[in-house]
Amino acid sequence: MTAGSTMPTERTGSGEEPRTTTRPDAAQRRALVCVAAGSGTRLGRGMPKALVPVAGRTMLARALDGVSPEIGYELVVLVLPEEPEARRRLGACGTELAAALGVDVVQVPGAGSRPASVRRGVDAVAEHAAAHGWAEEDTAILVHDAARPLTPAAVHIRVLDALTAGWQAVVPAVAVADTIKTVAAPDAGSAPSVERVSDTPPRGGLRAVQTPQGFTLPLLRRAFSHIGELPDEQAERLTDEAMIAEDLGVDVGLVPGDARSLKITAPTDLLTAEALLGGAEDGGGAEDPEPAAPELSPAPSPAPSVIVPRVGVGHDVHAFAGPDEGRELMLAGLHWPGERGLSGHSDGDVVAHAACDAIFSAAGIGDMGVHFGADTIGTSRPELAGASGVALLAEAVRLAGEAGFRIGSVSVQLVGARPKFGPRRAEAQHALTEAAGAPVSVSATTSDGLGFTGRVEGVLATATAVLVADGAASADGAA
Repeated sequence: MTAGSTMPTERTGSGEEPRTTTRPDAAQRRALVCVAAGSGTRLGRGMPKALVPVAGRTMLARALDGVSPEIGYELVVLVLPEEPEARRRLGACGTELAAALGVDVVQVPGAGSRPASVRRGVDAVAEHAAAHGWAEEDTAILVHDAARPLTPAAVHIRVLDALTAGWQAVVPAVAVADTIKTVAAPDAGSAPSVERVSDTPPRGGLRAVQTPQGFTLPLLRRAFSHIGELPDEQAERLTDEAMIAEDLGVDVGLVPGDARSLKITAPTDLLTAEALLGGAEDGGGAEDPEPAAPELSPAPSPAPSVIVPRVGVGHDVHAFAGPDEGRELMLAGLHWPGERGLSGHSDGDVVAHAACDAIFSAAGIGDMGVHFGADTIGTSRPELAGASGVALLAEAVRLAGEAGFRIGSVSVQLVGARPKFGPRRAEAQHALTEAAGAPVSVSATTSDGLGFTGRVEGVLATATAVLVADGAASADGAA
């Protein structure tokens, strides 16, 4: 790009003419921010996601395989979990990368959200740039998710080439193979498990974006300043830096991504990544394999495959509400007229709530406090304020589906002196089964006058959920 050449247009606001900016040629400084601070809750391995082995090596080590010498990075910033042992183990990947490629590697702790973690990484680049006399306008930063461990070096290079050509924001993307539907806001009284299609956008104009996403350092500074000035509800909808750039009116360029650059979120994604690696190692992988990168960390013992079916247990207990609270009893998805209601989350339906926690437990994705709020419904999911137990059950099923599982069955035992459950058992099982999209059975017993249930102070429920992989899967987890 010659001095004074035209940059991509930057929109300045509604009704204004696009303007152009220029940037003189200069040696481009290249830095990578690799975000590896995720908890990996939905993956269900009980460890930070970047530590999870992918075909015998940590996910972060695999992600850094794509950092090859020809890319020309001068700095790599690893954003790692705050937990000391995880940081120590993952930090070894950076140490070996620095030794293998002669690149500066900096480690910073992650934050409570991805945007905050990215900002810490970008701040580290800015500090390095200032200390080494880099011109900010000539500093290119690529932001990559360690959760995309198979991204080849060619994708990094394509993004950087576009930045060198003058773009301020560039993302890799692939064509969308599936037909995509947009859904309407739920209608009042509609079944919680059924959504209504509002539109089907033309597939030819859709792209699925990947990482690494590339930006100039000045644009990222503007982006973080911009998002800090927005109301929380507006900031939360801007889920990555490219969306913030769009919100600023900056044109975002697209370059070809790679089908191998899948994001590992659920156990089935991990199986797919390991299958791709196995094919490549056997000589039957994707065309034009990238040159092998140096081994970045000692190979840990391979983790066992994801075993299906998976079983989880959930437990919930609520006290009966006081007479002045005016709570009606909702239990097992049914309204019980004339019965004293229960205090607690949403409608206090211990049967539905226990079923939710059993599903979350089996999927390895946390519990009701993680997904629905720790105090009252609405603390973390305002759209679920006052939701019924069966609505929460349907949402738990959806979240388990996102983690790669479907419900095989759920069984719940209710313990309480009242109400008399037997006459409405079939009705309750039908309501819960409809919400879960899978068989739900409910048994009931008393505690023979013992404990708080015997004193009619409240009720409790214990549930067991059986989950299987979403798709045909054998007992050893192989698809």
